[in-house]
Amino acid sequence: MFNIEERRRRQNHLHPYLSGNFAPVHQERSLTPCSFTGTIPSELAGGQYIRNGGNPVTNEDLGREAHWFDGDGMLSGVLFRRNGEKDLDLLPEFVNQYILTDVYLSSKASHSLQTPILPSIATLVNPLSSLFTIIVRILRTILLVLLSHLPGSQQAIKKISVANTAVMYHDGRALATCESGPPIRIALPSLDTIGWFNGKKAEGEPNLEAGSGFGGDGLLGFMKEWTTAHPRVDRTTSEFISFHSTFVPPYVHYSIIPSTKDHDTDAPLLNHLRLLTAPVSGISSAKMMHDFGVSRLHTVIMDLPLSLDPLNLARNKPVVSYDPTSNSRFGVFPRYQPDHVRWFETNACCIFHTANTWDSMDAEPETGVQFTSAVNMLVCRLTSASLVFSAGDLAAPIPSNPIPLAIQEDEQCRLYYYKFALTQKSSQSRFHANNQNTITHQWALSAIPFEFPTTRDSVAMSAAKYVYGCSVSDSSFGAALGRAVKIDSLVKMNVEELVRRGIRNPPESVKGCVDSRTVPEVLASHDPKDPIQVFTMPRGWYAQESRFIPKKDDESEDDGWLLTYVFDESQLDVHGECEAWARSELWIIDSRTMKDTVAKIQLPQRVPYGLHGNWFSENEIQGQRPINGVRHLPSSKGSQACGSPAWRMWMKTRRMIEEYLE
Repeated sequence: MFNIEERRRRQNHLHPYLSGNFAPVHQERSLTPCSFTGTIPSELAGGQYIRNGGNPVTNEDLGREAHWFDGDGMLSGVLFRRNGEKDLDLLPEFVNQYILTDVYLSSKASHSLQTPILPSIATLVNPLSSLFTIIVRILRTILLVLLSHLPGSQQAIKKISVANTAVMYHDGRALATCESGPPIRIALPSLDTIGWFNGKKAEGEPNLEAGSGFGGDGLLGFMKEWTTAHPRVDRTTSEFISFHSTFVPPYVHYSIIPSTKDHDTDAPLLNHLRLLTAPVSGISSAKMMHDFGVSRLHTVIMDLPLSLDPLNLARNKPVVSYDPTSNSRFGVFPRYQPDHVRWFETNACCIFHTANTWDSMDAEPETGVQFTSAVNMLVCRLTSASLVFSAGDLAAPIPSNPIPLAIQEDEQCRLYYYKFALTQKSSQSRFHANNQNTITHQWALSAIPFEFPTTRDSVAMSAAKYVYGCSVSDSSFGAALGRAVKIDSLVKMNVEELVRRGIRNPPESVKGCVDSRTVPEVLASHDPKDPIQVFTMPRGWYAQESRFIPKKDDESEDDGWLLTYVFDESQLDVHGECEAWARSELWIIDSRTMKDTVAKIQLPQRVPYGLHGNWFSENEIQGQRPINGVRHLPSSKGSQACGSPAWRMWMKTRRMIEEYLE
């Protein structure tokens, strides 16, 4: 059905995100004891570290288009089980499971499919994809979805999400996320799949709360179910805050889900405001929105010049398109008032992840009444959309319009600071609304490439002192064509000090940088108060996103541990593929020194380079809501339910349709 020559070309080319330790694993394991070296910190007792990522179940066609963001969601976790007479010893146990989404179950039920049901993101972003090719891919998906609802199907596809991006916890539920659908609930520590969460209840739970959830009851309600992969949970109010990006006006909706109990103490909470898919005005077209900013009092929606719009096809543009000559817009509004959004504009950029957002408070001199004078946000700012293309093994397109010299920037991804002024002080020292919507500060904190940020949970949404992230010492996160991004160092930044330095000696607005040192220059520093610390991987070893866990009797904000999966690429063969015996490890790093690895967990198999992880405490695991059951793989006997001649003819026709759609 598709271009044979193109497939042959791709089969002879090693796709960087389908090979090496990016290649999927095929074995799933229930909780399996692991060996380890070093000392496992007591703070991990009873808790579980889990990381999500794409792991294509139909991966036979290596000549297909593929993208790092594709693939069925697979969770890989390590549980630190209490052991010994007094539960003082800790036994790490590894578990990995596919998330049983509708798409995954339908794929497993079909014996004919060798190519994923959903079109690859690479197809949508490829500037060389013709209108015909994209329409054919989309029609194939539509036909397979319709076919899944006809007799002979063991799983109807009602949600198209593969739930492969992140994992989080709220109000007794562990949730896997991806912005092409609602979150899906997961059971801890087994990682069994329970069912889709609609903002009120999850499938598989007792019917405690009725009524429609995120999507509502309208014809296009399914789009409003599409929930950001990065919802936030406020540790103070225990609220779940998210947005939903769609293809039709107003393009963005916003939700707040209250909790029934305090996140940290389990104490019952009074009912707070529930806001389901409230519209956010001011966005003129569909965009690729992955993350947003949330402070204690405000929310920031990012309207960047990276479109994800099927209507682009009518404009002779790819579905995914980046315009470096346009503006980036940030919509700031009070948490409970999305209809009070104020838009701030600046130079074009791409932002996939925000690190932290917090409010600057001031007080009226006469009354002492406090108010928010500004909203601050730290982001991982890319100066182009090259990562979107390189992650699909595609060359980034040359902009159709020349970029004016005044706004041209080098290829980079840096931790970046924005300050959105909400008020301004008059000559009489009184404050009034800043009607200019001014961004008073916008510059990078460091020249080091920086992505996959994380902070200590207890200080998120406030002025946190430290932000942790990942870096690459020999390139940017845009990675050259044919080469994948691999993390060879973890970074801790004292953002409080770097912001202070930037305010004291402001760099050039937009393009400027507070600390211009490279990774080797930071490593050469002997300053004990250096605001940047780097943990470098041994040669040939690569890490993944890290997660911070605090010590019980911590002496400072950074007193704790970083957990990250690592892989030794000496386990690759001469063709760059993983040996069958290849193994990953989970390292526990002292986050205060950024030098000492206190324990290394040897896993029974490898964990492919993936996306986002999270830490689930013992209290969270024990505090999960009750369920009626979990999802299961389809029965191999399902297609034999009826043996009449008409049934056999229909099943033969089904197989022919599936084979044709390959």
